[in-house]
Amino acid sequence: MTDVCVLGSFMKDLVASAERRPLPGETLHGTGFAEFLGGKGVNQAIAAARMGARTAIVGTIGADRYGEEFLELLASNGVDTSWVVRHPSLGTGVGLPLVLPDGGNSIIIVSRANAAITTLDVEAAADVLTASKVLSVQLELPVEASHAALRLASTAGGTTILTPAPVGPVDPALAGLAGYVDILVPNEVEAAALTGLNCDDESQVPMIARKLAEDWDLRGCVVTLGARGAYVLDRAGSFEERIAPYAVDTVDTVGAGDAFCGSLAASLADGADLVDAVRLANAAGALSTTVNGAADSAPVRAAAIALLESTAS
Repeated sequence: MTDVCVLGSFMKDLVASAERRPLPGETLHGTGFAEFLGGKGVNQAIAAARMGARTAIVGTIGADRYGEEFLELLASNGVDTSWVVRHPSLGTGVGLPLVLPDGGNSIIIVSRANAAITTLDVEAAADVLTASKVLSVQLELPVEASHAALRLASTAGGTTILTPAPVGPVDPALAGLAGYVDILVPNEVEAAALTGLNCDDESQVPMIARKLAEDWDLRGCVVTLGARGAYVLDRAGSFEERIAPYAVDTVDTVGAGDAFCGSLAASLADGADLVDAVRLANAAGALSTTVNGAADSAPVRAAAIALLESTAS
């Protein structure tokens, strides 16, 4: 049985570093450039696998060099790619992150083959979607594909996690996902977009989590707050807790949220309750910021546990 299945995107990240974001119409000299393999789906799948979960990924790549690189990376991390479709004419997706000196980032994504996945592709992967303990989904793929996967997994009794990213003006199609999502994991920007409330005000965060849990009929809601840690609401256990951040030497926050979500999925599949799973995920997300890149920045389970235990003692 698969522990974690990820329906998600493949993005070749072409990363520029600069002292600041350019102004409109401005050409700005950068301070660095690097290429990494990423995409929220790939990042989460590798993060889950490195946390010890038997992991599979469902998605679409191009018949190009980038696609080959992804298959090699996933295989080297033990991720099952049997349900990855290769599109014959569209290239593999690309991401264009801009990283600032403090590690903060802004990202433009160009979906390409990711946007070509269909509900038929998802239904062809029904065996792994319905047999997995946990399904993790994001919004870098068409919402119809996400809906189909969540419906299949939820109906089969698996735990479903949705990272509502990227999110802009709320798409009415998102309403169709409610009822099929067990755990919603928005960051500050996404939580604000979904509720119209401001996460910058710490006193608002519990209310935001409760509103999302009620609106989406969730088992739990986890609002990730970057350098401020995370807030977890476990409705099943009638429990709420603010999870403190870790003091680490941050160099690049690209992929941190995905390392968090992949670790969360792996821990839930392993039988952890939501709050304990968030604690370990918080450590994994923090460690990922100490390494450049996205997919390859996810830590192994032993490293996340060591950080968690070092602060508990």
